[in-house]
Amino acid sequence: MNSNSTQLRFAFLLFLLFLGVGIKEGVAQEANRQISGIVKDSKTGQTIPGAGVKLKGTSNGTSTDADGKFVLRVPATGVLEITYIGYDKQEVSLTASTTYNVNIVENSETLQDVVVVGYGTMRKKDLTGSIVQVLPDKIANENPKTVQDILRGTPGLSVGYDASAKGGGSMQLRGQRSVYSDGGHNDPLIVLDGMVFYGELSEINPDDVGQIDVLKDASAAAIYGSRAASGVIIITTKKGKQGKPVVNVTSNIGTTMKSEYREVFGPEAYMQYREDWYKKDTYGINPTTGNYEAYQARNSAGVLVAQPGRYDNPANLERYGVTLAQWRAYTTNTAGESDASIYARRLTLNEGGILADYLAGNTYNWYDHTFRTGINKDLNASLSGASDKMNYYMSMGYLKNEGAVNYNNYTAVRSNLKLEGKVNSWLEIGANVNFQNRSDGDLTPGLGLNYWDSNQIRNSPFSRYKDANGNLVQFPMSDGAIKRGVNYDFDRQYLELERGYNVLNTIFNAKVKLPFNITYSFNASPRYQWFYNRYFMSASLPESLPVNRGVDRETSKRFDWNLNNTLTWEHTFAQKHRLNVTLVQEAEERQYWQERMEARNILPTDALGFHNVANGTRANNNITSSDSRQTADGLLGRLFYSYDDRYMITASVRRDGYSAFGQNNPYATFPAVAVAWNFTNEKFFNWKPMTSGKLRVSYGENGNRALADPYVSLADLNSGQGATMGYIVGSGMEEVKYLQIGRMANPNLQWEKTASLNLGLDFGFLNDRITGTMEYYSMKTTDMIMFKRLPQFTGFNNVITNLGEVQNKGFEFSVSTLNINKDNFEWRSSLTFSYNQNKITSIYNEFENILD
Repeated sequence: MNSNSTQLRFAFLLFLLFLGVGIKEGVAQEANRQISGIVKDSKTGQTIPGAGVKLKGTSNGTSTDADGKFVLRVPATGVLEITYIGYDKQEVSLTASTTYNVNIVENSETLQDVVVVGYGTMRKKDLTGSIVQVLPDKIANENPKTVQDILRGTPGLSVGYDASAKGGGSMQLRGQRSVYSDGGHNDPLIVLDGMVFYGELSEINPDDVGQIDVLKDASAAAIYGSRAASGVIIITTKKGKQGKPVVNVTSNIGTTMKSEYREVFGPEAYMQYREDWYKKDTYGINPTTGNYEAYQARNSAGVLVAQPGRYDNPANLERYGVTLAQWRAYTTNTAGESDASIYARRLTLNEGGILADYLAGNTYNWYDHTFRTGINKDLNASLSGASDKMNYYMSMGYLKNEGAVNYNNYTAVRSNLKLEGKVNSWLEIGANVNFQNRSDGDLTPGLGLNYWDSNQIRNSPFSRYKDANGNLVQFPMSDGAIKRGVNYDFDRQYLELERGYNVLNTIFNAKVKLPFNITYSFNASPRYQWFYNRYFMSASLPESLPVNRGVDRETSKRFDWNLNNTLTWEHTFAQKHRLNVTLVQEAEERQYWQERMEARNILPTDALGFHNVANGTRANNNITSSDSRQTADGLLGRLFYSYDDRYMITASVRRDGYSAFGQNNPYATFPAVAVAWNFTNEKFFNWKPMTSGKLRVSYGENGNRALADPYVSLADLNSGQGATMGYIVGSGMEEVKYLQIGRMANPNLQWEKTASLNLGLDFGFLNDRITGTMEYYSMKTTDMIMFKRLPQFTGFNNVITNLGEVQNKGFEFSVSTLNINKDNFEWRSSLTFSYNQNKITSIYNEFENILD
């Protein structure tokens, strides 16, 4: 029995062994078939390298090569899975064919339906707040030279124009929230690639911008709490796309011109202006007759008499019935003096040297000399690409702009490097490094003096730019005794200026996928800024004063950092319920250091220019320095819930702290809630022309902490010296140095808050070829930060405090249409309308309407 049992076990093992060999050989025979293929973009036909090609349900797979091609050994039957980031997964059933051409479709949600909402993204159809998305690619043919140019036309956003070489312009979203305007108090908050951005928008190359989302209502902006009362503008820079590396080179040339809002008199109009000026005093009551008479003037004896045509050109005397001899007799003239000279002197053209220029017919167009048509040159190059593991975008740009005012020039070199890498299935890391070197200095005709252009265009058209020898004239309206007029070109010969910035803005991030569909994100953004300013006025400049001529040397540096830690949990249950929970912890610090040296009356020579500050006269020298530090932190919780893509609610609460506010109120809380109803998703809705429709209601509170001085709530100490604070010694009164309080402290200074209600309707017709939005909003700003005047007996002029209220109400409407959409031609149009009513409702006390 044991022998038989052993034999049976041996036979069974042999059977299993042969069965295994047979199975293995059968599989090998089935997988021995080789297939090949190519993967392309379904819309563009471009091949896609790096796409994943795998036999479904197995680990047997490969990736496409640089030409989008693949080779794989497969069995006779099965299904191929083709995947690529940003594209829908494609499945292809195996047939007897050995070659496969696969076209994959770019994910529509990646293309258009994702909006950046702060610390995350959402689908457009899930939005409950007021958010406008701007895609720069749609206006690329307009060649925007600044980020502000991209945003022009955004409903509710007012963007100003700046004719300077730097360009740009101020921005204001849904009206001005506060009377206090220092420190950009009414400017929208700028967020760059997920991090608060404290630099200038000129540091961002518009060619690098991929998407801009404007958060307008309190619900959308409340996640930024203390900084979001004036709205939020989120800028997302470009990144690489899957496929072959893409090289993009653009070159733009534009012009900048001064608007024609000011008319300057030419020679004839200038003389008519002077005639009108003097004639205005020749109308009045004749004391002899008691009658109202025209053309009265005092004669050589000082008696007021009628003198028709006294201030007119002698060629026009016929209208008054006055002879040339009568006209000449109105004043005492030099023997042999020409009529042109008499006419000019009566109009006081005898001031300076303009009389001689008028008689000689010498004129000069100072307006055309002061202003110009500036030429702007913008050259950009970028390299981008992506694979399953890496996404990269790098760019370099050179900008050279000329402003509308002569000598107003701006140059900038901007570079950007953006990398995103997938380390493994649960870890992604990234970095964004932006560098700018720019020079935006303008020479001015005196240390600390500005607006030379306004002074120069006031020169008389009968004045000299150069003398008879071809030399520049310092005072165009001078005859040597009277120094009048401005010729900036003369001053520039004795001036030097070097001014510019070096800015390094960096963002580092990491994303970790945790169990239970939880994602942890870490973002840090250090920013460095160096500023230098070197200015020199030579002592050789005629008529310059020792207290003005000399050297200014100034340097400053700024170091800012902010970081945030984010946990996000997304969950879908029972198919119709979607939940998103976001928790954020944030901290930041901003530091600033500045030193300035002013040297005047440099002796024995200032030949070294602004390289010599040691030999300035001590009494005229000045050395100053300052530094500041401010910190802030915050906590945020946000909940989003959607039922069946019909009913949505977003609720958030944020707690913020800021070091600049009074010690009694450093923290504040900002809640917000928004609900939305996608009524076109209801079963009862069957109006086919309307493809999408959503009603939105939101309410929330935001804060404003933008202050020009981070120590504004504290008393400050100023130094001084004077004999009145001195004491008597043997030689008499002696000056002593002292400290004094220069500002009244306010430990109760608190956050300025804006409460906002927003009602909105989003609609789409004809498969969303016609889309639009209608919105009504009402905002009330309370605890407005501003300076309050104080009685003199307090010893202070004012104190910064919270008082007053401002109200903003408005309506916005926008509609966009896709008129023609062909393979090689697309025609879109848009219409926007915005109305805002801004009212100060209280300062010190509430205002009441008083009717007569």
